[in-house]
Amino acid sequence: MKQCGLTLLPIEQVAAVYCAVTSLLMLVLWPRLVDPLMMLMTRLEWLAATAVLVGLSYLVGRRQSSATGSSLASPRAAWLSPLSLLSLLRAIVQMAFLILWYPDTYEFNRSFDNLDHHFAALDLQLFGCQPSLEFSRLLSSSFWSEAFNLGYWSYYPMIALLALAVLFKWRDTSRSSRFSHVTSVIMAAFFLYYLIYIFVPVAGPQFYFEAVGVDAIAQGHFPSLGTYFSSHTEMLPAPGDSSGLFYNLVSGAQATGERPTAAFPSSHIGISTIVLLLAYRHVPRLLIVLLPLWGLLCCATVYIQAHYLVDAIAGLVSAPLMLWLAQWMVRPLFGIDAQQDG
Repeated sequence: MKQCGLTLLPIEQVAAVYCAVTSLLMLVLWPRLVDPLMMLMTRLEWLAATAVLVGLSYLVGRRQSSATGSSLASPRAAWLSPLSLLSLLRAIVQMAFLILWYPDTYEFNRSFDNLDHHFAALDLQLFGCQPSLEFSRLLSSSFWSEAFNLGYWSYYPMIALLALAVLFKWRDTSRSSRFSHVTSVIMAAFFLYYLIYIFVPVAGPQFYFEAVGVDAIAQGHFPSLGTYFSSHTEMLPAPGDSSGLFYNLVSGAQATGERPTAAFPSSHIGISTIVLLLAYRHVPRLLIVLLPLWGLLCCATVYIQAHYLVDAIAGLVSAPLMLWLAQWMVRPLFGIDAQQDG
């Protein structure tokens, strides 16, 4: 992670490409966008935060180089240097910006006609029911409610566990490059899913069923809503035990940050599956913790009515392809080391 010049880390370069691509899309779609100025502000915030951290790394790097005149005494000391810790902070900040990049997909696709009626009809055609309704009815106890909400809540902690495990597994200087490679691949995979969400506006059962009415859905009526979700973000009350800790954690997060977007394919399942594949490659012992959480998370996406079952299946099937594409995208940023790691 040692960066002494005014250079971007690989994860920052991945984010910069996504920011540039979506900025061009903004210019093309500007007349159709509902709130382009807010979208522009998101990009300016990202640019400002990234520029400040890159500039700070440059100053710290120059000071560190002039103070030591050479590399630090040991790999451990080098990893704990202010410059390396600042590089770690830079990676964390880029991951944190996903909180803003996710609702940004809604700002794009809210101007397109919604496609939920096709996906709800497909669920009925394939499975003879609406799995997102039946699943929570079949397993309505407090135990299952808390278990599945725990799984859904563990999405970002799973990513953090993998990143930390990779960072602390090795004692040599390769720990930094491995951490950088893994986080960059995950970031690239996120952006690949986000690009799909921009052009495939599917809100998910919790939004579509609320808009149409559960009774109409149960009778097999799936009307097209056009751009209804451009101005409506009401959600069904989440199924399960409303007194549960994880139920309230998930419900609170959805109330503040959820948008009628990003249902197909399920990135919760896609990204968490990629996390499993990367853990198998880099930190196999971590699977003891990740596998149970992953199983609960996969079930939870349908249980809490965030996704149609076809979304969940698509998330699982797409994960290996997204991992391959993400690795292919970041490989030029790492060279030979990345090929050996990946």
